[in-house]
Amino acid sequence: MENKESKFGFNSFSENWNGRLAMLGFTIGIATELLTGKGILAQLGLM
Repeated sequence: MENKESKFGFNSFSENWNGRLAMLGFTIGIATELLTGKGILAQLGLM
């Protein structure tokens, strides 16, 4: 039987992917700061 759950809106599929991508973005941000020695705002030229 096929799962008919929508892939849009607030459901477990969307929330799982949102969490995974947020963790990936956070990890990339921390790694970038460690490699460059500058914070995110300094890299963007805002500080």
